[in-house]
Amino acid sequence: MRDAGKSGEMPHMDPTAGAIGISTVLSRHAAAIPNGIPSPIASAPPPSEPSPRFATAWVLTGLAAMFALSPWARPEFALLLGVALALLSLAPPGNAIRHWSKLLIQICVVLLGFGMNLTELARAGLTGVGFAFGTIVGTFALGVALARALKIDQKLATLISSGTAICGGSAIAAVGSTIAASSAHMSVSIGAVFILNALGLWIFPPLGHFFNLSQHQFGVWSAVAIHDVSSVVGAASKFGDEALQVATAVKLSRTLWIVPIALAAAWFFRNDAAAKSKSKLPVPWFIALFVLASVVGTYVPLVHEHVGTLTLIARRGMCLALLLVGLGLSRSALASVGVRPLVLAVALWVFISAVSLVVVRATIG
Repeated sequence: MRDAGKSGEMPHMDPTAGAIGISTVLSRHAAAIPNGIPSPIASAPPPSEPSPRFATAWVLTGLAAMFALSPWARPEFALLLGVALALLSLAPPGNAIRHWSKLLIQICVVLLGFGMNLTELARAGLTGVGFAFGTIVGTFALGVALARALKIDQKLATLISSGTAICGGSAIAAVGSTIAASSAHMSVSIGAVFILNALGLWIFPPLGHFFNLSQHQFGVWSAVAIHDVSSVVGAASKFGDEALQVATAVKLSRTLWIVPIALAAAWFFRNDAAAKSKSKLPVPWFIALFVLASVVGTYVPLVHEHVGTLTLIARRGMCLALLLVGLGLSRSALASVGVRPLVLAVALWVFISAVSLVVVRATIG
């Protein structure tokens, strides 16, 4: 046999050796595959199917959303329903619920702006702007001091102070959106305020008669001390027609304080909120839209005719948003908060009720 490297010819190979090598490789490959048939479908893991609990969670969430949008739903009931589903581990997983709850809250706050008649509110608010400013600043100052004493998170204290000083759940929702508040903080603060709000609806009319308040005095007092607009209207209507008119105007004028409070809160918590939103400074654009909606609702006749419909949509949407807030809660988050926020809420409520009662009796005949 001549040297292949010198002659340039290919070396002689036994054809049976190549066949044996190939057949060996194929036999080993076939042994590793069931039935000897190579199939990418057989070797890939089967697709995961949604668990029954996952499907149940979405079905219950859909039914709860239908209830929240119905005429029978109230904000506190929607929130409690969401919390119940979350604590029973029947809430849909993921962060989509939290994202949509924040967006929906902001949309509803803007829609509520259409119901703010700036002309009437200015007439009612300018006469008591000093009183409003004093009670709001005093409530926030006391809230900060008690939060430090009770070792409560400052964001949670800010939410409770906002709800107590301004207009209950709407203020909490607006401020919470600007400071990137957690679902636990939102749920706990709104829950505590709603409990006291419902209590105020029942006890304020008898207290007004006990202190021998006039219709005008009770209207101002209930508007300042009771959290939510609907409960203010309910309590004042029980006391008298004049009290109802005064209370509605004063409470709605107080609602405009959402704008400076939300902007101040966004600036105060700017570092933490910016880190979560991955931007330099979170700008609460919906507050500017709220002001614009108030202007449009006041001076554009075509929009003014549909204010009732827009307000109804906003209130139904707020119920749905609070349902989503409750669904974003977790057992660990709720356990970490404890009962101290309720103590803070009660203390602030007693403070603003007592101070406003003294001022009203001393300044309003």
